[in-house]
Amino acid sequence: MTMFSRLTRPASAALRRGFATSSQNNAKVAVLGASGGIGQPLSLLLKNSPLISRLNLYDIAHTPGVAADLSHIETRAEVKGFLGPEQLPESLKGCEVVVIPAGVPRKPGMTRDDLFNTNATIVANLAAACAQHCPEAMICVIANPVNSTIPITSEVFKKHGVYNPNKIFGVTTLDIVRANTFVAELKGLDPARVNVPVIGGHAGKTIIPLISQCTPKVDFPQDQLTALTGRIQEAGTEVVKAKAGAGSATLSMAYAGARFVFSVLDAMNGKEGVIECSFVRSEETECPYFSTPLLFGKNGIEKNLGIGKISPFEEKMVAEAVSELKASIKKGEEFAKSMK
Repeated sequence: MTMFSRLTRPASAALRRGFATSSQNNAKVAVLGASGGIGQPLSLLLKNSPLISRLNLYDIAHTPGVAADLSHIETRAEVKGFLGPEQLPESLKGCEVVVIPAGVPRKPGMTRDDLFNTNATIVANLAAACAQHCPEAMICVIANPVNSTIPITSEVFKKHGVYNPNKIFGVTTLDIVRANTFVAELKGLDPARVNVPVIGGHAGKTIIPLISQCTPKVDFPQDQLTALTGRIQEAGTEVVKAKAGAGSATLSMAYAGARFVFSVLDAMNGKEGVIECSFVRSEETECPYFSTPLLFGKNGIEKNLGIGKISPFEEKMVAEAVSELKASIKKGEEFAKSMK
């Protein structure tokens, strides 16, 4: 079994296409925060994809080494490292997709919101550079707290007069990946063939798995459903605790980030029917940003597919998530507006 054969199973259609050789493209992709715990494995997965011809790696440390290492891999993407703020503009020029895993990770006892002060500034500065140097690019934000960093990114783009809500994405894909895995484990299914939409946000109770919409259809007694939902919501904390201070979910997040990027690239290449959930500007609920399944197209979001029919249990979760989600969004917007 080769290193990537697991990824070429039907698991995620996007990842399968990302590693397939039939789909050729010349996408230029930048990873901002490429030397970190998520950035390095994410860059490795992107380097392995024939969808990408140029991979620009930016960070404030170690990028020349990471780029040199990845550049020896026998795939077509040309890799270049960029180090420090003075090289940030050059790393973004001509990029069609920018992925932002930059920022500090959670430690035991921390919530995603505890990261706010540090990561909000990092994301705002990187978003400003994107708005100036690649305003048309698809912006995929991994940096937590996503419930606030997406409103920050949007406000920064508005300030620069280049805001397009169809091109700014909060990457919540890891919630879907986890839901698929945990449901498959409980039901003895191949996780590659399970698809659970996860809506709402990307923290605690704002993470709302729609088990009622799972394909294939699955049923759980209420106590098991409650426990499963709780595990999906707190899965990040499960990893933070298991790593005991050595970081947060980096490898699974890199996988989920790569899956999301490959879906974006597939749709940009004209593939039809590409759907992913993502935390975006939305009118589906009273929250100005909300994650739902989205149909991707050549220019980002083609159609918001909405929440659809959900169970009373899920309706209750949506209602309970609204106040926390609104507060996180407002916090991000106010932070961005207060920046000079």
